[in-house]
Amino acid sequence: MSAQLPDKLKALLDTPVFVSVATIQPDGSPQVSPVWVKCDGDDVVFSTTVSRRKYKNLRRDPRVTVMLLPFTDPYTYAEIRGEASMTTEGGQALIDELSLKYTGLKYVEWNPRSVREAPRVVVRVTPRKVVGRV
Repeated sequence: MSAQLPDKLKALLDTPVFVSVATIQPDGSPQVSPVWVKCDGDDVVFSTTVSRRKYKNLRRDPRVTVMLLPFTDPYTYAEIRGEASMTTEGGQALIDELSLKYTGLKYVEWNPRSVREAPRVVVRVTPRKVVGRV
């Protein structure tokens, strides 16, 4: 059963707020990465490449937690627990959109080495539970 994101949380996700994504390693330990995100309805969307650990972890086990903690308001936070689905469709377009949102530049302009990166995927996190102080 999916959960709804509060409107204030959706508004925060539409700003260039940094979040951390936690996935589960093969040995059961956590793996955490900072990512750029956007909100799509009640889903949280981010981009990664097929060579990264979080992609490999999510392919094996789609359970994921997204933690939002705005540096301008550290007593506001949200933990979004859910399941991830992934597709290669739209991967490059998403990273360009997120890079513009966070840096004001297309991704290849912000990170010229990205032309050598592995293929990109769109990761869609469908929330199961949302906790925090938003």
